Amino acid sequence: MSDRDLQSIVDELAERLQRSVAIDDPAIRLLAASRHFGDEDAMRVSSVMNRAVEPRIVDHLLAQGIGRWVAPAVVEVEGGASRLCAPVRCDGMLLGYLWLIDKDGTFTEQETAAAGEAADTAGAVLLRRLLLHERSKARQEGILRELVSGDPAARAQAIEDLRAEQLFGVESGHFTVLAVQCPASRTTAAPREVAFEAAVEEGVRTVHDGVALMAANRSRAWILLVQRVPPSRALAAAVAERITTRFGRFGDENAEPVFGVGGTVTALGDVVTSYREALLAARAALLLPGIGSLARWGELGPYELLLKLPPEDLLDASGVPALAAVEREDTHDVLLTTLTEFFDHGGNIQRTADSLRVHRATLYQRLKRIEQITGCSLDSGDDRLMLHLGLKLRVLAAAYRDHLGR
Repeated sequence: MSDRDLQSIVDELAERLQRSVAIDDPAIRLLAASRHFGDEDAMRVSSVMNRAVEPRIVDHLLAQGIGRWVAPAVVEVEGGASRLCAPVRCDGMLLGYLWLIDKDGTFTEQETAAAGEAADTAGAVLLRRLLLHERSKARQEGILRELVSGDPAARAQAIEDLRAEQLFGVESGHFTVLAVQCPASRTTAAPREVAFEAAVEEGVRTVHDGVALMAANRSRAWILLVQRVPPSRALAAAVAERITTRFGRFGDENAEPVFGVGGTVTALGDVVTSYREALLAARAALLLPGIGSLARWGELGPYELLLKLPPEDLLDASGVPALAAVEREDTHDVLLTTLTEFFDHGGNIQRTADSLRVHRATLYQRLKRIEQITGCSLDSGDDRLMLHLGLKLRVLAAAYRDHLGR
């Protein structure tokens, strides 16, 4: 059956009962709605206009346990008319809800039975749609994974498969990967994984101009944005915000996802490059809170080089002897901070002193002490490069140890 069949179920029941009828998905997003019979309220109008209702109303409805219902019953609506809610199920699987507005305060047994029968019919329609969607999604995800595999032959085949699927036109020649990483959590149950994937799907729906394809696996996912022009910064931010909001409502509020945006490429064969950049950018957002929850490749400075190191190599390289010596001799815990500020301000004495809120003479004394301990000269380009990279490595190494629980 098609979407038109779902609409016909709604229309036929509405005409039969002379009541407004609507069907939502399990997240209370509108799938189909009948014409009104003078019984609509503000919530129904908002649902039809926005294809969804306010999150607080969704929370209120779900808090009444409708997700566990197996038969129609009346549900109270905050600030609106009460409704008859008929769970839409098939083979025990919850696929949505059918709603009748309670305009006169009562539903007859015949109306309740009719709503239940319509919900059962809608369940068969939605189950078939779900199966077709899952089959198509599995096919697309398989192609996307091969598109970024390490095997050139597999990537070439994926390019042919994508073109054969005709998911986007030839004029859509800009490809950008947005990676999503869900931080580790004590919650390991399947519902969290389901909530994460559902949140990413919600983010994909944000993309209206162009095509967005996704692949997800447990706590990691990535979205391929296919557009006529490079995506705006606002688009990536909007997708990230939608995913975060949805996951926060149904997942783990203490483990917000982070995001990485790779560079935009103009050939399908180069998507693997954007993919790798996006993963590294997401890793930066995960490890370095100062960057924010959305990191963009091309804006990460030296971390773009350092993040390419395998974690074990990075941890080993972070043990720079000169900096370790400074740490041992730094009885007041100010020398490493001073050196970091000095490099981050490009070696400018005045700006560094202002940032540290110390006199220039104090800054000169500290820098001289660092040179004595390390045996390095801050006038030497090589020495400065070694110390600066060493400091960045230490930051990343500390973040890795925290992340790995070492």
